[in-house]
Amino acid sequence: MHADLTSRQQEILDYLRKSQRQTGIMPSTREIQHFFGFASQTAAMSHLRALERKGVIQRLPGKARAVIFPDELDRGEIIDIPIYGHIAAGMSQDVEQEKQGCISIDIAALGLPRHARTFALKVRGDSMIDAHICSGDTVILEFREPRKGDIVAALIDGETTLKRYLVEKGQPFLRAENADFPDLIPARELIIQGVLIALLRQAA
Repeated sequence: MHADLTSRQQEILDYLRKSQRQTGIMPSTREIQHFFGFASQTAAMSHLRALERKGVIQRLPGKARAVIFPDELDRGEIIDIPIYGHIAAGMSQDVEQEKQGCISIDIAALGLPRHARTFALKVRGDSMIDAHICSGDTVILEFREPRKGDIVAALIDGETTLKRYLVEKGQPFLRAENADFPDLIPARELIIQGVLIALLRQAA
């Protein structure tokens, strides 16, 4: 409930939201009048003007029934991204990934593509600290082909790790962002599982 609204104004606001969700359009002032039992449409209009003054609705000029809710304009499109366990940001680990719930993300706030195929992993280890990826962070990755220099979740010779993807002389390999860790050059296979597109860190 909005703190500065009267109980009647809150009821009208709730009615407007519900009507728009159910029908796709706003109720007319006559419909508002009948629903609330007002003596006239003027009473309905005065309540709409009060809601507009308080900033909880915005009526579009020249369009009947055209009302928007400013607080909903700031709310981006929320998607649920599956979390698949941990990934080593250290020496690679042979880990069978299992889904461990989801995180809800505002894709606009993170700049994610609307139709990106994404998943999330928890980071364990400190091989990527110079890229500001720390143990305990959550990385969001997209299923796509990597470009040289991308940070990737990779399966290298059967083990998973989070590293930077590089190619030299046609040979792809993985590099840590920590001088204490060696490059990882595949002996048999290098499969890119996802490309880093966002990083989430829990507040201390």
